[in-house]
Amino acid sequence: MIRSGHYKDREALLEDAFRALLELNPALRSEMAIELYKSEKISLSRAAEIAGTSQEGFKNILENRGAKRIVRAPSADSLEKGVDAILG
Repeated sequence: MIRSGHYKDREALLEDAFRALLELNPALRSEMAIELYKSEKISLSRAAEIAGTSQEGFKNILENRGAKRIVRAPSADSLEKGVDAILG
């Protein structure tokens, strides 16, 4: 496929093959989204997008798999700045 000019290089060929695999097997998209989320490489909203579901739907997927959701509280400095901004 590369020699015939359909793809410029091996990387382009593999990228297209990977995309096709994920389109044909939606369960793999969910698995990939879960793993990326658990390794903190993507946010919950991005994981839901990859999995092809809503954020609530992805939360349910995580719960069904026994995976913990990652919740980060804002820093004290960030909270203080927010309060100052609100109170003027």
